Amino acid sequence: MTINEYQALAMTTLNPSLNKKDVLINGVMGLCGESGEVIDIVKKHLAQGHALDKEKIIDELGDVAWYIAETAFALDVDLESVFIRNIEKLKRRYPEGFETERSLHR
Repeated sequence: MTINEYQALAMTTLNPSLNKKDVLINGVMGLCGESGEVIDIVKKHLAQGHALDKEKIIDELGDVAWYIAETAFALDVDLESVFIRNIEKLKRRYPEGFETERSLHR
């Protein structure tokens, strides 16, 4: 499956009664919520002695992916374009790969 195929399939589960503004709002709020669920799993592992629940993290990462797809959909952009743009930005920022010095002074 390509990332754009994922986006198209994921958007078949989008609430059809939402307008584009509501889709955008739902997308960014969902990103915050699902990202919070991921960090909560890691927090419990690091601070409360829980085993790291990789399967639950994978499930939550899927939810994060869904909300990324929704947010991009609300902006009328496909996920492949988002990913390509991100790689282009990273190549400009770190042309030789990550360097602490470039990270500190960008």
